[in-house]
Amino acid sequence: MTHTTSPLSHHFLTMAYNNAWANHRLLKACGQLSQEEFTATRTSFFPTIRATLGHILTVDWFYLDAMERELRGEVPNPDCRSFFKNREPFATGAEMQQAQAATDRRLIAYCAQQKDEDLGRYVTIERPGKAQRDTRTRLLAHLFQHQIHHRGQVHAMLAGTNVPPPQLDDFFCAGDAEYRAEDFAELGWSEDDVWRLGGTVQL
Repeated sequence: MTHTTSPLSHHFLTMAYNNAWANHRLLKACGQLSQEEFTATRTSFFPTIRATLGHILTVDWFYLDAMERELRGEVPNPDCRSFFKNREPFATGAEMQQAQAATDRRLIAYCAQQKDEDLGRYVTIERPGKAQRDTRTRLLAHLFQHQIHHRGQVHAMLAGTNVPPPQLDDFFCAGDAEYRAEDFAELGWSEDDVWRLGGTVQL
């Protein structure tokens, strides 16, 4: 039996693909809700599906901006809190899905540029009173955890609607490829794009 060890940078890339796939499935389900259902008050950390999806998106913008700036060699954004001025930036599920998909493609592109030896580089975020400095590794791990946490809340809220919550865990195992094939076709990906080291990144 042979075993190939993938570098950490490639794992982060597969996590970025997984994130985009999970958002694609979840927001496609949310797109079946009426506007009333999309904005209805429910029991969760944020009071509505719309508010929770808005939080995921604005936090993505906040951290991606910082990471992309560092990657380009630019100074930290002094107005980074501006991403939270409107915490529900889109009114409808369709608008939210389009904006989240574009953001997910940015994250895939960012992770595709990473090499293991660069993951320890520091990213600075201008926080009130004191700048936050964390490595690329820590910020990526935090961002993925944040997305998974809040997607789970939307998933649970969907269970209280007439739209069945989509299954989001058939991604990493090779034997589950058939269950994500339709989604990959919609996203324009192949299994090789995601899993083959040095594969083509589909944006």
